[in-house]
Amino acid sequence: MIDPILGAVPDPMLYIGADGLVRHANGAARAMLGDWILGRSHDAVLRQPGVLARIEAVQNGADAAEALFERSEHAGPVEYKVRITAIATPLGRALLLHFTDITHLREAEEMRRDFVANVSHELRTPLTAVLGFLETLRGSARDDPAAQDRFLGIMEDEANRMNRLVGDLLSLSRVEAEARVRPNDRVDMADLARAGIAALRPRAEKTGHTLAVELDDSAAAGTDIQGDRDQLLQVILNLTENAMTYGGPDKPVTLRLSRGESRGMLRGPVVQLDVIDRGQGIDSLHLPRLTERFYRVDTHRSREMGGTGLGLAIVKHIVNRHRGRLKITSETGQGSTFSVILPAA
Repeated sequence: MIDPILGAVPDPMLYIGADGLVRHANGAARAMLGDWILGRSHDAVLRQPGVLARIEAVQNGADAAEALFERSEHAGPVEYKVRITAIATPLGRALLLHFTDITHLREAEEMRRDFVANVSHELRTPLTAVLGFLETLRGSARDDPAAQDRFLGIMEDEANRMNRLVGDLLSLSRVEAEARVRPNDRVDMADLARAGIAALRPRAEKTGHTLAVELDDSAAAGTDIQGDRDQLLQVILNLTENAMTYGGPDKPVTLRLSRGESRGMLRGPVVQLDVIDRGQGIDSLHLPRLTERFYRVDTHRSREMGGTGLGLAIVKHIVNRHRGRLKITSETGQGSTFSVILPAA
């Protein structure tokens, strides 16, 4: 009678008889531990001292207990919370063990800790600099106008850096909050690319960059997609600003639009935006990690140029929300191409 009941539960479950032997196990438990466990002592099956101690406590009279059970699998360590409940039987006190996979909770907690640590680290440096210069301005530089101007300029730069970081964190939070909401506005990517170029042209004139939008012959069929105009504009601005910053001064940046058919995960017509720079390129070692939060190829250079380490993470989340793909190709000394591939409307 107990086998059908355990079999109806998707989580691993064990029934340990009053004699301490594993008498029943559902399919999930056998898949986790193996078919050999039936009829074996629970000591030999579970082995981990923390779990065995809780089982002994319930056997000795406790109504229920919980323990952590860890396993090493090909994908990495898996952690379970085990709920141990006593069942009175004519033969004595039997036990029911319910295993709940909590690996995702542990990973989420680790991500949260890493995120807090990274944000704290990113804010600590400019904040320490501002506090240090304030102390200097109140002390040795109190009567030195030249030093005051220099220190106030540095303080302004550091305050702007903190403001950019907070702004990017808020943008990332908004994008994540809307991750499962499909945008439904009709957006012409060619027009949006031209709007992005127009917004960045004053900066480009100061740095000597040439910005251009190119339409491939295939784009004559249209570059409309279903999307969120503001978020897609942010993608264009982030990628173009990166190309200007890391592509080097006086180097051209090209936004190329094309239309085609995708045979991969995106099936059907797609619109592709390539943001191309002619800089030094990026070592292939770094490409898989570029969209990680706070990951930088050159930490010192990125901070000097005002980077927060969140721009590409924001781009990735926006592209994912639009059910698209972000592809990065680069060759050292040959420049980089950041390609955004989106389903065509």
